[in-house]
Amino acid sequence: MPDFARWPSFPFEGDLRVKQLDDPVDVEPPRKGEGTAECSSCAAPDDAYIWVSERWRVRAMDRPTGLPMVLILESRSHFDLGDLPNLLAAELGVLTVRLERAIRSLDGVARVHVNRWGDGSAHLHLWFLARPYGQLQLRGTFLSLWDSILPPISESRWRENLALVAAWLAEFGGRPLAEPPRIEWRAPSSLTEQASHPIDPDTNFDEDAPASGPTDGDGSVAVAVLPIESIEPAADLDELAVQALTGRAENAVGEPADVDRAAADPDAAREADEADEATTGPETPVATQPPRAPAAPAGAAVPAGSPTGGGPVDQGGK
Repeated sequence: MPDFARWPSFPFEGDLRVKQLDDPVDVEPPRKGEGTAECSSCAAPDDAYIWVSERWRVRAMDRPTGLPMVLILESRSHFDLGDLPNLLAAELGVLTVRLERAIRSLDGVARVHVNRWGDGSAHLHLWFLARPYGQLQLRGTFLSLWDSILPPISESRWRENLALVAAWLAEFGGRPLAEPPRIEWRAPSSLTEQASHPIDPDTNFDEDAPASGPTDGDGSVAVAVLPIESIEPAADLDELAVQALTGRAENAVGEPADVDRAAADPDAAREADEADEATTGPETPVATQPPRAPAAPAGAAVPAGSPTGGGPVDQGGK
């Protein structure tokens, strides 16, 4: 066996044997997109790529693989590497470095391998393979084999990486087409259970006290929510205003605001009253009417002589 079979990066072990080498052919078959063969890259729409520009496009695999990221850089026009005009050749170098930096910026990526084989398709395409950080066994030339051996990464992480790379490239031009994964908002199932728990009047709501009360299935404490009807309304402002005007509002220490001056200081109150009489004259008493009795219910018998009946009060005011 060759020496690389003993390398730590070699993905196989055990008894292996080398295949029998086929005889060389006189004429090689055409590659995809070569000669009269249809080119799948030229026929692919922009929607099949994660980033596009006027002369270049970047596409990914159709599903997640074992590596954090595997991308392919293609020219929009049908060229092979040796057929590139000078303008595209210069842009290829810049885009290669830019795409390598974008992939290396992803979390968990240590190195980016750039490969060009060209035996499968005649349309120029360069491979970019990201090696996971810390996976030293994946170093070297067998990284592409490990990509098919390792279990695939999650689709959400794969889509997020695609969107990040596309956004990085779009900072320098072009149009990003990869979208990040959608966030699945799910309401906790414990909300309905918490609503069904009765509120214990002895429940301790002190933040520093240990948690107690009904718990959910995962051991978390259900939050007691007070119904709106149990909250007492604030004092009526109109009633307070009336009390203040009539002298029945209380001051800060809980005593009536309108305190009887005679009870507080009899001598001072008598002197003040004499001074008022000397200035304005004696106070004229105000005639007051007796309070009206409450009206009797409809259909009830009213006794004679009552204020609401047919007695002397109603007969001419006598």
